[in-house]
Amino acid sequence: MKGIKVFACKTAENFTKEICDYLGIEMGKINSMKFKNDNNFVQILETVREQDVYIVQTAIPPINERIMELLITIDAVKRASAKNINVVLPYFPYSRSDKKDQPRVPITAKLIAEILEAAGATRVITCDLHNPAIQAYFNINCDRLTAENILEDYFLEKKLDNMVIVATDAGSSKKAYKYSEFFNCPIALVDKRREGNDDRAIASTIIGDVKDKNAIIFDDEIDTAGSIMETVKVLKKFGAKSIYAGCTHGVLSGPAIERITNSEIKELVVTNTIPLVKEKKIDKITELTIAPLFAEAIRRIHECLPLGEVLKRK
Repeated sequence: MKGIKVFACKTAENFTKEICDYLGIEMGKINSMKFKNDNNFVQILETVREQDVYIVQTAIPPINERIMELLITIDAVKRASAKNINVVLPYFPYSRSDKKDQPRVPITAKLIAEILEAAGATRVITCDLHNPAIQAYFNINCDRLTAENILEDYFLEKKLDNMVIVATDAGSSKKAYKYSEFFNCPIALVDKRREGNDDRAIASTIIGDVKDKNAIIFDDEIDTAGSIMETVKVLKKFGAKSIYAGCTHGVLSGPAIERITNSEIKELVVTNTIPLVKEKKIDKITELTIAPLFAEAIRRIHECLPLGEVLKRK
């Protein structure tokens, strides 16, 4: 492929290498370091003049460090006269701060969109946004991929019988219904209630039949795993045979790993939009790569081909 350069921010090197291997190109050369005063420094080590440049960044903590590194890289590429600056963010940072749901709070997802644009990005490619409306926060092109097909194919190969797709709440029922259509199996919905003055929702019962069934919970992300643990408890209470979970973004912060380890979940499947660090690689967690999907999206964008085709089943 001519006229294209793909660069990796520090924590995105493995993901970027997968992309470049798929595209059959060399990964762009870049020097990224910190001065002793904690200031970041980035230098692009090859010409990018009039090139289509793609900058890949992960969301491995600390998030604010990742954002600053990305912004400085965008600026370096812009000042090197790149034709287009495409930012690849498999997991969009601050995506859960997507609305003003309390007095005097920011809409940080919107702020991140504005900052990326102000820095010089001309396009953002991301995946399974917590709220699809975030795509409209941009005045530049924002392409939203999905891991649905990857997760579906994985569980299809397991050949589970007597399946049921479980929605963790009413808000996730639409997505659960789409999965149930693919697997041609029933859906169940967890009923959550708030007890007294406690603002935390408690999963109390389930709508639908899960007894002696292989239950699969799908979600866009799992953070502390608190909500999914409530769902697991209810599924066991109502006689589910085995419990699986699949999500695009394995944030897995705080007590998540301990909770999953000690839970009745048989297997949690995540993609590498947030690459698993060593301490999060446990037997119960399976990590699937989504890099080829991003690589194909990049190829289609560069060759001016329809991007929607990459999400369709062959």
